[in-house]
Amino acid sequence: MRKVLSSLLAVLLIFSYASPFANATEEKKVKLAENASSAIVIERDTGELLFEKNSHEKLPPASMTKIMTMLLIMEAIDKGSIKYDDMVRTSEYAASMGGSQIFLEPGEEMSVSDMLKAIAVASGNDASVAMAEHIAGTEDEFVAMMNEKAKELGLENTNFMNSNGLPAENHYTTAYDLAMISKELLKYEDITKYTGIYEDYLRADTDNKFWLVNTNKLVKFYPGVDGLKTGFTREAMYCLTATAEKNGMRVISVIMGAPTPKERNAQITSMLDYSFSQFMTHKLYDRDYALADVKVSKGDKDKIPVVTAESVSILTKKGVKIDDVVERLEIDDHLKAPIKKGDRIGTLFIEQENNVLSETPLVAGEDVYSASWWKLFKRALAKFGASEGE
Repeated sequence: MRKVLSSLLAVLLIFSYASPFANATEEKKVKLAENASSAIVIERDTGELLFEKNSHEKLPPASMTKIMTMLLIMEAIDKGSIKYDDMVRTSEYAASMGGSQIFLEPGEEMSVSDMLKAIAVASGNDASVAMAEHIAGTEDEFVAMMNEKAKELGLENTNFMNSNGLPAENHYTTAYDLAMISKELLKYEDITKYTGIYEDYLRADTDNKFWLVNTNKLVKFYPGVDGLKTGFTREAMYCLTATAEKNGMRVISVIMGAPTPKERNAQITSMLDYSFSQFMTHKLYDRDYALADVKVSKGDKDKIPVVTAESVSILTKKGVKIDDVVERLEIDDHLKAPIKKGDRIGTLFIEQENNVLSETPLVAGEDVYSASWWKLFKRALAKFGASEGE
């Protein structure tokens, strides 16, 4: 059951709205991602599709697998189960990883922050496994978490077998699924402080100083690019999930199966150019914006704030205007403690003339614990006293 907490609250944007996608430039779209197995471009806030080519084809993602690994790391940090300055010990198994690595030694300890930097910038396979073991105990348990998260996001064409993307049978995803995982990851704004680094050092104050250079060269050479992850194996060929922000609009673009790194970067660049030249966003709310307070029964608090789970925007073609847009909040009926911060408790609908333009999850802005028996008893007495005095 849900109740409408607020209906027809005018957003009052100063333009007139029409569907931004009805007359997309098909001629230009045909020229995008010609030399790739699959591709997709979405706008981050709305998730709107700007371009796609074979975006639901199952393909090996190579090191783009680490986008899901980083998502689970950021979720663990957000929940407080790990901290940036926690020290992570490297197991024999983590140190044995081949491919891209930062050459962790068995028993070596490195902070979560530095491990995250190693994954995001240098694509460290060893760092990915070390973090997987730190969070879940074993990499196998972490991979189960990865696949469970994919299901939670509604992704039906993804199956992970490891945390780093090294070749493995039955390890696959799609350009669409990677875009959705990236969309979720980018809720955590701190991640681009890592994925947007072009060069840096690990072990900077030791004799084993290790120079990091981002495998995503667009971080340096395309204005606004601050992530996310490259990938390459002989099977996957050259892959890249890139994100860029310009004029308040963030775009996520994925290429899979490009023949060369130069071609991969050129095709991503063309897709970003297309997106920024043809579309624009109208920002309504940032993530964690408090929209209302709602009542909670049997909690140590009577009310909790309802906040946006992610940024809320409307996407249009450039030059297209929006008007008469309204918002509607539907909140779960009869909220009862305990409720954890971040638990979904409703939905924000942005509408025009009864057409839904966007739906955004609403979550609890604070923890609410179950009230003690004594506290509930005192509340009941207070209510009884108030009714007696009427």
